Amino acid sequence: MGHRERADRVYEALLTRQGEQWVQPRVERTRRVLELLDDPQRTYRVIHVTGTNGKTSTSRIIESLVRAHGLRTGLFTSPHLTRFTERIMIDGQPVDDAAVADAWDEIAPIVDLVDAELAAAGDASLTFFELLTVLAFVAFADAPIDVLVLEVGMGGSWDATNTADGDVAVFAPIDLDHADRLGETITEIATVKSGIIKPGAAAVSARQQPSAAAVLRQAAARQGATLAVEQEDFALEDARLAVGGQLVTIRGLHARYTDVYLPLYGAHQAENATLAVAAVESLLAPGDRGLDSDVVAEGLGSATSPGRVQVVGADPTVVVDAAHNPHGARALVAALGAFFDFDEWGVVLGVLDDKDAVGILEALATVEGPVFATVPDSERARDADALADMVEAAGRRVTVHRDLQDAADAAREWAAASARRAVVITGSVVLAGEALTLAEDEGWREGWRS
Repeated sequence: MGHRERADRVYEALLTRQGEQWVQPRVERTRRVLELLDDPQRTYRVIHVTGTNGKTSTSRIIESLVRAHGLRTGLFTSPHLTRFTERIMIDGQPVDDAAVADAWDEIAPIVDLVDAELAAAGDASLTFFELLTVLAFVAFADAPIDVLVLEVGMGGSWDATNTADGDVAVFAPIDLDHADRLGETITEIATVKSGIIKPGAAAVSARQQPSAAAVLRQAAARQGATLAVEQEDFALEDARLAVGGQLVTIRGLHARYTDVYLPLYGAHQAENATLAVAAVESLLAPGDRGLDSDVVAEGLGSATSPGRVQVVGADPTVVVDAAHNPHGARALVAALGAFFDFDEWGVVLGVLDDKDAVGILEALATVEGPVFATVPDSERARDADALADMVEAAGRRVTVHRDLQDAADAAREWAAASARRAVVITGSVVLAGEALTLAEDEGWREGWRS
């Protein structure tokens, strides 16, 4: 059996478990497995990242900055766009198929043991995300890595990733999402997320709503942790357009980094980079000295964020963005207006059923152009006809398409009729992943009807 087939079988085994959205609000189950594996998550330093929006991009930028320092890095993010090994990155590359399969073979006997213990106690078996987290921790320890950048799956305090002790806790903007699991107010959600702050650790936070900021300050004080907050302790001082991205000037915790190239679009990405710099300063430059400016330039200049305001096609221009809630959609709209010069956008839109489709449409209201309603390849996808009804109720032109291929073809044909038109594909991480694969398979960068 080849290494890829072995790795694919690992993913198939994970998929037999309770799904990714089925979250156990406790960490004891994951902790039990890790204890029996001699706690692999304690063999490297950890930067733990949570928030409602921007945490994946922030995590990727942090990893790039740490790697630029010559340290071996791990990066754990979710969900994946095209293949599950993207979630477990080592030195900027998806984990090798052989390595992930070997890690699965290593944990399998322990998983069986803990599943049996849970069954004896009348509890359900370990879930997809609990096992994925354990698998990643073992793969990182086996590599081995120096620093893990660890993105929370959902929430914070009871998330499976919180079995790791973060040296630095990072808070991207906190907003309403997963209300059924995390709470119906910003205060409740921030309280769950604040649980990643560990005793004596450092915490850094993006600008937050006052209620969230108050929760984070209280949590840091209880844990004897330091807390640095954007605008007060560090800040984005300037961001200017540049070819393929922007030039940013960042006032860090201990130094100023001037006109550094960031190959990402959007004011939100400049903010994410600012938060990332403060996080890395907290880990690698504690005290009163900053990071080496050349290393910061290398780290930011090498940063990528697939599926986030990513240009995947030319003639016509096609942009893919994984915005799946109103906050993300607002950031997308701001980026389209600031970084691109088009009069109309054909919006290929597909949304999962548990997401705020009305809120996403409201955020997209200022984007001129038709909507091409479609269905992400997911059991949780919202029906395209139902989505189209919402679009029509909002007063937008809309057509219904059976899948992304059909919607993208129609949108690209519409956009190709004028140099002032472009296409944006958004509404779901699943749809964004499909779009990246489709763009590569069909050679969208080579132009229409190529």
